[in-house]
Amino acid sequence: MAYDDSNIFAKILRGEIPNDMVMETEHTLAFNDIAPQRPVHVLVIPKGAYVSSDDFSARASDAEIADFFRTVGEVARQRGVAESGYRLISNAGEDGHQEVPHFHMHVIGGAPAGPMLKKQD
Repeated sequence: MAYDDSNIFAKILRGEIPNDMVMETEHTLAFNDIAPQRPVHVLVIPKGAYVSSDDFSARASDAEIADFFRTVGEVARQRGVAESGYRLISNAGEDGHQEVPHFHMHVIGGAPAGPMLKKQD
């Protein structure tokens, strides 16, 4: 999957679409999901044009990678879910049901998340 400059996260990063920002760093933006699945549902995105976690890990600088994962941890602490628990989700590609072709991680918590996946027959 190639990076698409017209995806919604690229537009958010360019300021074309507003967001409910949680925090911003040099390399990362975190904002509340518009359709939260739990009381805490924050999207964390790198500011660079990366499609997926494998793309990000292969091409991002060490500074970008460190900043991104430190931001994920800070979001969990700030939102009060670091102690009770939370789920990190990042979908990649068609089989992973990735809807936006910009690497992002969901930080989801504040209520029990339930089982990870249900077994398919």
